Amino acid sequence: MSQLTIICVGDNTTDTFIKLGDEQAHSYDNEHGKWLAVPFGAKIEYDHAEFVPAAGNAPNAAISFARLGFKVGLISNVGKDTHGRDVIAALEKEKVDTRYVHINPGKRSNANYVLWYKEERTILIKHEDYDYHWPHLRPKEIPKWIYFSSTSKNGLDMHDDLADWLEEHKDVGFAFSPGTFQIDMGLERLRRLYARADVLLMNREEATELTHGNHDDVHDLMNKLHEVGAKIVVITDGPAGAYASDTKERLKMPPYPDPTPPVERTGAGDAFSSAFVAAIMHGGNIEAALQWAPINSMSVVQQTGSHAGLLTQEKIAEYLQHAPEWYKPERF
Repeated sequence: MSQLTIICVGDNTTDTFIKLGDEQAHSYDNEHGKWLAVPFGAKIEYDHAEFVPAAGNAPNAAISFARLGFKVGLISNVGKDTHGRDVIAALEKEKVDTRYVHINPGKRSNANYVLWYKEERTILIKHEDYDYHWPHLRPKEIPKWIYFSSTSKNGLDMHDDLADWLEEHKDVGFAFSPGTFQIDMGLERLRRLYARADVLLMNREEATELTHGNHDDVHDLMNKLHEVGAKIVVITDGPAGAYASDTKERLKMPPYPDPTPPVERTGAGDAFSSAFVAAIMHGGNIEAALQWAPINSMSVVQQTGSHAGLLTQEKIAEYLQHAPEWYKPERF
């Protein structure tokens, strides 16, 4: 078995996209946020459905790294069922090594249902109760990087095992893009992972919740994350762009312009994060990484699902060559 450049770690799922017609639903705002509404107790005709196996934060990133030219593997779980077989087949088709994908007899694979309305989506999720464990990696199997993302709350012990392993392998790069349950665990419970992160990526709302910092002050959020020990901090902010800091400089990057209106936004964050880390792995600085990442994210929202729009290095270079003059990071 050849040595992998990067191993992604986290839950996978199968996404079933259910496209709602503009007349079958509507959205509205109230004091609790924005809501999707459909008629209660009714039969609702939908436009169409699409099936995307091997989705989820870590598999999305793994497929992205593979398209960007890296030898990549995935540590994850599936059930011994049709969805599980579909997940493994989809990963192998994308040249993602599946030797560490554990098949759980008697359990189901994760399945999400995505209510797709206009360009936005509301995702119904369920994490199966797997027996998470960190595998024994022999010396020849140790990668240059680990990319860690979303797991369920049942995987807490594995977080500790990974933190122990990273402390023993200080030369392995570590990128951490925490998911919902990991943010909910709090900064103190996973402090060792945040402190070990060579690249730490999250959105502005997540950074605020995790640090209890000032949502309106990105510098405050970055300061708190650097204080924990993260070397490079990346905070995304939707249409406002993204911010990155490596303690030496802080940059703000606008989004890459959409060539057409977005189709739907599933996987945009994973596309951004994986492209940013890929640029760093190639020896780039945060300025170069901030130019790669929004392009990958822009491409993903132009198609359905989290994989179809993921780009190669060549395509990212092509978009950069034709980027508008204002598409560049600025100090803030």
